[in-house]
Amino acid sequence: MSYMRKFITGAMLAAGLTGVSAVTASAAECIAPADPGGGWDFTCRTVGRLLTELGLEESSVQVTNMPGGVGAVAFANVAGKRASEGDLLVATSTVGVTQIAQGKYPGGVDVMRWVGMLGTDVGVIVVPADSDYETVGDLLDALKADPTSVPVAGSSGAGGWDHIRLLMLADAAGMEGDDYKAIRWVQFDGGSPAVTQMLGGQVGAVSTDLGEIAGFVESGDIKILAALSDEPIPAFPDAPTAKSQGFDVTGYNWRGFYTGGDVSDEDYQAWVDELKSLFDTPEWKEAAEGNGLITVWRGGEEFEAYVADQAKQMEEISRSIGVIQ
Repeated sequence: MSYMRKFITGAMLAAGLTGVSAVTASAAECIAPADPGGGWDFTCRTVGRLLTELGLEESSVQVTNMPGGVGAVAFANVAGKRASEGDLLVATSTVGVTQIAQGKYPGGVDVMRWVGMLGTDVGVIVVPADSDYETVGDLLDALKADPTSVPVAGSSGAGGWDHIRLLMLADAAGMEGDDYKAIRWVQFDGGSPAVTQMLGGQVGAVSTDLGEIAGFVESGDIKILAALSDEPIPAFPDAPTAKSQGFDVTGYNWRGFYTGGDVSDEDYQAWVDELKSLFDTPEWKEAAEGNGLITVWRGGEEFEAYVADQAKQMEEISRSIGVIQ
C-alpha cells in the first residue's frame, strides 16, 4: 500500500479506531487502459488480486478499464486530473512506450513516474487452428506474393508495437519498403478481441502477446505460427520460435506500471517496494508463467532509466521503417 495509506492505517490501529465511523484508508486503484480481456487488464487484475491475497494491500484493488488510443486516454486522464494520486497505478508495457515514442500520447515518458516491471510477454503470430498456414514462412510467402492478401490484426495501431513486430518479420523475409507497408493492418483494442474477430473470419492472422490470448491456444481454437523469443516459451514448449524457422526476430513486451508525475517520493517508493515484494513470491511466479510471461524485475530509478532508453530505441526503429519521419 502507499505511504499515506500505511500511515493512516497505522494511526487508526494505534488509536483503536476500527469502527465504521473512523477515517479509513483509501483503496488502491489500477487503471487498465483497454477493454477487459487484454494484457493490460490481465496485469491489473492479476497483480491487484495477489496484492490483496498476500496481504500487501489492506483491501481489494479496484480495477478501472479505460480504453482508448492504445493507452492515450488513460495517460491523458492521469496527467490532467490525477497526477498526484499516490494510490493509483496504471498498467503499461512496451506497447505504450512505443506509442509515446511516436508522439501518439499527450506527453513524453517524463510526464509520469515509472514504478516497475514484473515480467515480459512474448510476441506471437497466430492463425485459426484450421488455417492452411502451417509455418510463419507460409504466411510470409503469401504476403510476399501479395501484401494485401492476408489482413493481419493486433492491439496497436499502424506503427505500434504489434505492427512493428510483423514488419520486422516481413523485413527478415526479404520484403522491402512499399511491399511490407502495403500489408493490410487492422487494429483492435486488445489481443483477445483481435483473435475473436479472426475466428469470425474478419482477418487472417494476429500479431499480439501470448499473455493476451493464451486461453485461445489452450482451447485449441488457434495455433502459434511463431513465438518471437530467443528460446521456446516454457508454458507452450511446442510452439516454434521465429528464429528456429530462419527468421532472426524477437519481440518481447514487458508488463509493468506507471503512476502520476506529481506523486510524492514516499508514495512512489512504497509502490516500488510493494511490487518488488510481490515479484519475490512464488504466487506471482506461478501466475506469470501460467500465462506465458517470463518473470523479470526492474523497479524505481533503474526502471525509469530503462523506459527512457526504450523510448529512444522505439523512436529509432519507427524512423527506420518509415512509421515516423
